[in-house]
Amino acid sequence: MLAASAASVRFDMSQKKDTLPLPEDLRVLLTVIRKNGFAAAADELGLSPAYVSKRIQILETTLGTRLLHRTSRRVSLTEDGERVQRWALRILDDFQQLHDELSDAHDSPRGRLHICSSFGFGRNHVAPALSLLAERYPQLEIRLDLFDRVVDIIDEGFDLEIRVGDDLPGQHIGRRLVSNRRVLCAAPGYLQRRGTPQTLDELQQHDCLVIKERDNAFGIWNLDRDGGQESVRVSGPLSSNNGEIVLQWALDGRGVLLRSLWDVKPLLEQGRLVQVLDDYSQSANVWAVYPTRLAHSGKLRACVEFLQEHFKGLSV
Repeated sequence: MLAASAASVRFDMSQKKDTLPLPEDLRVLLTVIRKNGFAAAADELGLSPAYVSKRIQILETTLGTRLLHRTSRRVSLTEDGERVQRWALRILDDFQQLHDELSDAHDSPRGRLHICSSFGFGRNHVAPALSLLAERYPQLEIRLDLFDRVVDIIDEGFDLEIRVGDDLPGQHIGRRLVSNRRVLCAAPGYLQRRGTPQTLDELQQHDCLVIKERDNAFGIWNLDRDGGQESVRVSGPLSSNNGEIVLQWALDGRGVLLRSLWDVKPLLEQGRLVQVLDDYSQSANVWAVYPTRLAHSGKLRACVEFLQEHFKGLSV
């Protein structure tokens, strides 16, 4: 049976066609390579694994060569597959630039935008903004993925990351969307019970609600004061990788929180939280980060400019 299957593959490979490979099939191939498997690629593309496998077979038949070595656990590129990968990247990039130039010419951004952000900020701020972006530019096809980890936007196939914090990767372009900072605060009930810290070192004697975000050092708060930076190691019985959960714990009186002023400003005005150590804060500006190769992308420029205008009212 295996011998017959192999013979069939060899026969198919020998039937070179006069047609050129479809751009979508090249995109499927690059996704299979990047995700290191058919099932993972199918999940990202919103297709079935069987359909992805079929498109790869068609691409191999069209090009008259085998592109992938397949095993039960992984796929790897053949020598010809490596050549096709290099050409596919160039071809699809050229297609994208053509698409963007036409979009610019018609002043109507169109095409796919794959965007990522962090869980809390992505859900509360980026998602509503992208809903309005889609309304303004109905020919855009937007996908938003949210993570609590560091994302390599090139390796993982993203066009744009909306990122909170000033630790930007040097190999990408970063455009600041809006200024933001984090402040220290706690519920009135907690401060009545435990007292209000007067110095940064006193935080070590308090229950601090720590958020584990991306690759930030866990339990160390780096804070700005009078143009300099100071650090303090904090701890407490409660911590999470979800900022909304930690905010609710603060409202329950469980400890001191370091949280974006965007999120706590209404709670401070209502008296449900009280800011402490007012001289200290932490920069948490919001950036649009994208690969250098997309610097002249019309649809990306339209998206970033829209987000800058949308977030302008959030600046604190």
